[in-house]
Amino acid sequence: MRWEVAVAVPDALGESPFWHPVEQRLYWVDIAGRQVRRWDPASGRRDDWTLPQEPGCIAPAASGGLVLALRDGFWRAREWGGALQPLVRFRFGATTRFNDGKADPLGRFWAGTYYEPKDARKADLYALDCRPGNGAAGQPLAQLKAHNATSANGLAWSPDQRTLYWTDTHAHAISAWDWDARANVMRHHRVFHQFLPKPAGWQPGQPGYGGRPDGAAVDAEGCYWVAMYEGARLLRLSPAGAVVAEFAVPARCPTMPCFGGPDGRTLYLTTARQHRPPAELAEFPHSGCVLAARVEVPGLPANFFID
Repeated sequence: MRWEVAVAVPDALGESPFWHPVEQRLYWVDIAGRQVRRWDPASGRRDDWTLPQEPGCIAPAASGGLVLALRDGFWRAREWGGALQPLVRFRFGATTRFNDGKADPLGRFWAGTYYEPKDARKADLYALDCRPGNGAAGQPLAQLKAHNATSANGLAWSPDQRTLYWTDTHAHAISAWDWDARANVMRHHRVFHQFLPKPAGWQPGQPGYGGRPDGAAVDAEGCYWVAMYEGARLLRLSPAGAVVAEFAVPARCPTMPCFGGPDGRTLYLTTARQHRPPAELAEFPHSGCVLAARVEVPGLPANFFID
């Protein structure tokens, strides 16, 4: 895989990329920088939007603008840089914030949480339903869908909408469920892929560790692409959970892939540089940048939030 630097200005913690098919622009967030960003590959223009809290994830809305999971809950913005409308607020306290998420194929917005002390399984997965006629008395409805994790990541769905994937990065494990899309019911939990834990005493740059699963995307063949944080690699897993391809990444900490471009065959990859040692940043000077590469199999397009 031949990587190029798509956006050279680095993020502290780039995450949640998606390709907007109408605008033909890439969107993503810098969690630590409290920024939503968008980039037009045709003109090279990048726009930045500063937020009052850390944005864990975002998704495009069918009626315009974005839905966002900020630190304390779900929010709606009707236009770029516009007013933030609270949808559902949560009382997490100082130790928990929203992290990875996206819209599902039927228009609900999902987001998982991140328990920052990482010493207990206190992270959850929520689904927000704002579709007309589907909320509680016309109000936004947020439901707890999974729990018992530490750092939620890797949310994705299979092309046939029958399998839901969710990752606990801290546990080095990707889970899968059978999913009834219309009823929004998850059944038959299983481990999709379990990675080896970080060896005791391991330091960045040393051999013996392949990283831990972070954000993910699914292609048209149903394969699951996952960024391996601290592993400097991107993996493609078959629908059965086997690793079928591995790609080296010019950043120690890739965070999340997405598919975009007019044909869906440009793979974009966000990365991180916050808290990384100087020697690592010297070895990987593009850490924090958005990378891009062409792939043979197109990815599934971004789903739109419906309200």
